[in-house]
Amino acid sequence: MATSAEPVLQRLGDGVWVHVGAGPYGRANAGVVVDDDGATVVDTLVAPAFAAPFAEAVAAVAPPVRRVVLTSSHVPFTGGSTAFTQAAFYGARHTSEMLDLPPNVAGYRRLFPDLAGWFDEEFRARPVSHTVEESAYLTARLAVLPLAGQAPQNLVAVVPEAGVLFCGALASFGTTPLAFDGDPAAWAATLRELCDTATVVVPGHGPVGTDADLRVLADYLEACAAGSVPAGPWDRWHDRRFDAVNIERARMLAAGDPGPPPSLLRLLGL
Repeated sequence: MATSAEPVLQRLGDGVWVHVGAGPYGRANAGVVVDDDGATVVDTLVAPAFAAPFAEAVAAVAPPVRRVVLTSSHVPFTGGSTAFTQAAFYGARHTSEMLDLPPNVAGYRRLFPDLAGWFDEEFRARPVSHTVEESAYLTARLAVLPLAGQAPQNLVAVVPEAGVLFCGALASFGTTPLAFDGDPAAWAATLRELCDTATVVVPGHGPVGTDADLRVLADYLEACAAGSVPAGPWDRWHDRRFDAVNIERARMLAAGDPGPPPSLLRLLGL
């Protein structure tokens, strides 16, 4: 069984923190924004074993956690949600619909073999309690924006006064993104729209960056949409096995087929 790392919160500004996950796609990031009434957490890590020490670290700087923003329904962002039992959960309508379905535990084990031991038969994510349909301030400091790309609907969170953008699932820096139920072309367009939103960009995977990193990611996704990925900055990224999924997904969407890419099904052992 994999060992969960002790979270370290990195301060990005007054009352704004990030936990940066170590390693490839499954080891996601999570954010914390403090208001007068407590904290908002952005994403919850991949499994309760990782989220529990993260929740303890959050409690040390910002008790209590009042709200959780889920940027996607995918398990690297939702799997640790049961660590936040008293919070309200905010997500896009698509995230809410997907989290109401039974989890694909066998699929998680195949997609993330190094984390397979954390996905037992009792594994569940908490459902969304508040659906976000349009851009709004959740608190005096934190705004959420529904966008599309990595999935049919995503959320991002912005702290304007701190110049911090939590992209969550919409950004991966140093790790290949996975667009099996998203649209690579639309995703690239969304990333370009987000440029100049903030000076600090927190991705769902990888180190904290800037909008220059968003542009590189958009370049990669546009290459997938065009049908092939040339040499480029992504040559050093983790999880290049997802190239085939992203290219096939773009090709299928262009042909009017919204189904799951066969390359993904092969990764899942199906």
